[in-house]
Amino acid sequence: MLSATAALVGCGVPGVPKPPSLDLPEPVTDLRAVRKGDRVYLNWTVPTETTDRIRLRHLGRTRICRSLLVTMTTCLNPVAEVPPPRIAGASPQRNAKPAANAQQNYIDNLPQTLLSENPGARIFYGISVLNENGRGAGISNVVNVPAAAALPPPSDFRAEVTAEGIILRWTGIPHVPEKPALRHTYRVYRRLEGGDTDAVVGEVPLEASVAQVVDHSFEWERTYFYRATVATLIHEEGKPEVQFEGDDTPAVKVFVHDVFPPATPNGLQAVFSGVGQQPFIDLIWAPDTDADLAGYNVFRREAGGEPVKINSELVKEPAFRDMSIASGKTYFYSVSAIDVRGNESAHSEEASEAVP
Repeated sequence: MLSATAALVGCGVPGVPKPPSLDLPEPVTDLRAVRKGDRVYLNWTVPTETTDRIRLRHLGRTRICRSLLVTMTTCLNPVAEVPPPRIAGASPQRNAKPAANAQQNYIDNLPQTLLSENPGARIFYGISVLNENGRGAGISNVVNVPAAAALPPPSDFRAEVTAEGIILRWTGIPHVPEKPALRHTYRVYRRLEGGDTDAVVGEVPLEASVAQVVDHSFEWERTYFYRATVATLIHEEGKPEVQFEGDDTPAVKVFVHDVFPPATPNGLQAVFSGVGQQPFIDLIWAPDTDADLAGYNVFRREAGGEPVKINSELVKEPAFRDMSIASGKTYFYSVSAIDVRGNESAHSEEASEAVP
């Protein structure tokens, strides 16, 4: 009897059966929204699990919801539905299990009827990811973008390469009266050819009298793309600043070729020395401060003659000693500056010295 009881206890007795999974995708929690002009770029991570914490088998469409109200609990009237992302290896009829951290995107074109003159107005977004049967577990996190109208980009955007920098100029847009919580600024971007990062090279208030930015931070012999836009900045009292950008100007391609010589040296002085030693003439001048300076050339001439370069290699310091002089002659000296790309400045003013 005891052995029979033990046998019964040892047998596997099934527990309470679990209800079948509804295979509802877990709601998205990282929906992000960025506004650019009259477009809103939405991005989110595709769910990989169900609300039961089971690996999601098959994805359905994603509903995109847009509202002017902050309260958004359902997505009954979506502005769009996005098909599930195509997964490598999935059959044409059904999508495979979504990969971890897979991203999905949607671009919403804002109708003009949603735009507002109120700086504090917002447009709210949420999404609902459905399973293959068209059922979902609810709305995602809700995000928002400003509803203020975007300003058009400036016209006639152009670039000029100068010795002082790359000057970006444009024709300003008609003046827009600023509001207490709203202001605008031109913003200029630069991207290196082949790169994937934009750098802000300058900003100018919309009401500025001079519509230009000078880029000093470039590198010579590189190719860059420049563009400009108008940024709208919204600052409501007690809230952090919110901003978005309008559309861009067409990109301007610039090859920054250095054909600009360094500054002409100045302050040249010549001094003879020779009492009790081999005679020589020392030359000194003010140092050139150009960042790309490679060195100097030194020129000498006699009365009625043409200047002749007397250094065999570039002079690295603003000083030179001429040992090839003869008694009874007067020498006239000048110097020029050379940069690392071989651009040479004009000759300095001459300095003369007589040899006894």
